[in-house]
Order: sequence, then C-alpha cells, then structure tokens
Amino acid sequence: MRASQAVVIAALCVSGVGFGQAADKEAAAILELGGDVSRNLNGGWSAGPTGAVEFTPIENWLEIEAGVTPAFSRHAMEWDTDLLFKKPWTLSRKAEFMFGVGPEWVHTRQSGISTNSLAGEAALDFMFWPSSKRRFGWYLEPAYDYTFARGHERSVGMSFGLLIAIP
Repeated sequence: MRASQAVVIAALCVSGVGFGQAADKEAAAILELGGDVSRNLNGGWSAGPTGAVEFTPIENWLEIEAGVTPAFSRHAMEWDTDLLFKKPWTLSRKAEFMFGVGPEWVHTRQSGISTNSLAGEAALDFMFWPSSKRRFGWYLEPAYDYTFARGHERSVGMSFGLLIAIP
C-alpha cells in the first residue's frame, strides 16, 4: 500500500498540477489600483487615487467591480463608491474589454457642507496583460456619471492604473 501511495505522490509532484488545480487557473479576483481624473460638465476638474476589486461570478458573462475614489478639487472633496456590473469580451490573450453600468453613492463636502446622493455610472474598461499568465497588467477606464440629486450633475472621467491578480 505504501508503494502505491508513493507512486501517486511522485506523479503529482512531477506533473505540476495538484488536487483541485486547473492548468490554466483564472484569478479569484483582480485588484485595481491607480488614479482618476474627472471633469464636471458644469465646470471644474477633480483628481485623486482610486481602488477597486473585481471578480467573475459568471464566466464570459458577468464581472462585478466594487470601487472607491476620493476626488479632490479646488474647494471640495468627493468620495465616490460604485458597484459596476460588467459584460466582458476577450479581445486576445493579452487584452480584454468590458462595458459596465451600476449605482454609485456620492459623498461631497464643499464649503463645510456635506451632501450624499445616488448616481448612476457607465464605464468602458480596457485591460491589458503583458504576460499570458495575467498576474500583473494595466487598465484604462473612461466613465460617465449622472447624479440623481438636485442639480443632476454629470461628469466624465478616466481611471487608469495597475492590475494585480489575486490567486
């Protein structure tokens, strides 16, 4: 019995694939870290860091991204928290495209007054992976935001940064 166990263990070690592992395993999630620049269509620019995590509940059909962006402008600070539902398309082994829409919560502090509002966001997501292993990459994500609060602010922006695959 011990000899057969040793043969099985040796075969697994030599093959490079263990129990429960696929040869081409996709990441459990993707971490996006970068920057964001946006312009309010009523006037004014803002910029700040951005971070998000993205995972795939339905392969080739649905990716969900949850992110947060603090945006700083001349006289205001805004925190945008979004949840995007994206449809992915694989362009090549090293490039992906996604279209996403979803809700966004906007917390703004301007002139000592804080406001909260609900918004909608639509985004195009371009992901580039230099290696076919897809451990690290970079992304560009242009987006359009529409706030449902009084004034119905609209803005366009561009997020960009580093992709890090989480195994």
